[in-house]
Amino acid sequence: MDWDEFADWGQHISKWGAEYHKSLRELPVRAQTGPGEVASQLPESPPEIPEDMKVILNDFETIIMPGMTHWQHPRFFAYFPANAAPPSMLAEMLVTTVAAQCMLWQTSPAATEVEIVMIDWLRQALTLPKKFSGVIQDSASSATLSAVLTMRERATGYTGNKDGLSSKGALRIYCSDQVHSSIDRACWVAGIGQDNLVKIPTVGANHAVDVSAMKQAIEDDLKKGYVPAGIIAITGGTGVGASDNLAPLVKLAKEYDLYTHLDAAWAGAAMICPEFHKTFWHGVDGFDSIVFNPHKWLGAQFDCSVQFLKDPAAQLNTLKIEPEYLKTSGADVTNFSEWTIPLGRRFRALKIWFLIRSYGLDGLRLRIRNHVKWAHELCEKLRNTNEIEVVTEPILSLFSFRCAGDDERQQRLVDAINDDGRIYLTQGMFERQKIIRFQVGQFETTREDVMMAHTVIREIMETLK
Repeated sequence: MDWDEFADWGQHISKWGAEYHKSLRELPVRAQTGPGEVASQLPESPPEIPEDMKVILNDFETIIMPGMTHWQHPRFFAYFPANAAPPSMLAEMLVTTVAAQCMLWQTSPAATEVEIVMIDWLRQALTLPKKFSGVIQDSASSATLSAVLTMRERATGYTGNKDGLSSKGALRIYCSDQVHSSIDRACWVAGIGQDNLVKIPTVGANHAVDVSAMKQAIEDDLKKGYVPAGIIAITGGTGVGASDNLAPLVKLAKEYDLYTHLDAAWAGAAMICPEFHKTFWHGVDGFDSIVFNPHKWLGAQFDCSVQFLKDPAAQLNTLKIEPEYLKTSGADVTNFSEWTIPLGRRFRALKIWFLIRSYGLDGLRLRIRNHVKWAHELCEKLRNTNEIEVVTEPILSLFSFRCAGDDERQQRLVDAINDDGRIYLTQGMFERQKIIRFQVGQFETTREDVMMAHTVIREIMETLK
């Protein structure tokens, strides 16, 4: 393909993309293909000779698209959406076209310097103190792993990377029983171990971790010879939106000199709205590490996760490795590859720049406020529907419910709704019973889309009788 052909096909794909997004409401939200159906239509061996792009794109439409779940569908109410606002997509096209590997300042100064400024824009939007800097990670999982590794190194006097952990004593990390599975995985990868992630029960309307029980667990572990290393808190847990009381956790961490990380992957974006601060953000300025995902509620193209750091030195001491070929001569600059686990880095900051300038913080706030309002409205409609019980009350735009019947019937309802295709939901577990989760967060959803969910849920329930 030459560059003139690239331009022609690029224009074709851009037009296709616009039509795709404009017609999404006509498509079933979740892919309706069965296991192996897509793979069975692909050749077993690669082609020996070139194929025409027209043929390739036709196969994309006929083979690939039927097997895609439409994450940008306005009735995607399942997982927290990986959104893709149009300005963010345009920025990604530019990033892909320039195709720079932005691991060091010198390998693309603009990428590093825009990232520094975008981190600070977002810091201001979330009203974090000036002492916070940060880095753009690929996802919250990577940010959490970075924080857990930092907890490990800090607790071992920064000797774990070199000497290993065998002689250091068992490290312990404390969190609630509502944390995301990425916390468990980070402890696996960091060598801390599943059994040393101490999960504490939650209490209260927001399902916050029981701080007094966490303190007791730390005291008990110290008596047994364990080495407490850190506390991981959550604002907006994936299951039911669980949100910890942050200030008491900061106080507890200071008492025992523990490193703190806050997982606000989904709900952190809502903190651009000041009215949510008292409930969800009080005490946040005391955390050492905070992660939130602009690629969720703010509309940035996946992947784009921001990790704020009160003092980056601890994470740099954990992750920085600088062979001669990666050194920058004669300049005092930031090399973000030293802040993260991967060496290679994409120019993720550009889409944040495009996004915030295109909508303004006021435009982004309006979407979040609408989503929260519509979720509360739908929750009340379901509460007043026969044979439906609201299990967990709305936390921001997430709540859960059950229909009449046992766990098997909850799963049958979820499966039937998703097979119907008009909306997409997921199941979860809360207090040992299956629940049905509902969240509003897709960038282009409307009130009508959200209210349609009530009609669909009620209609599908009737078919299960």
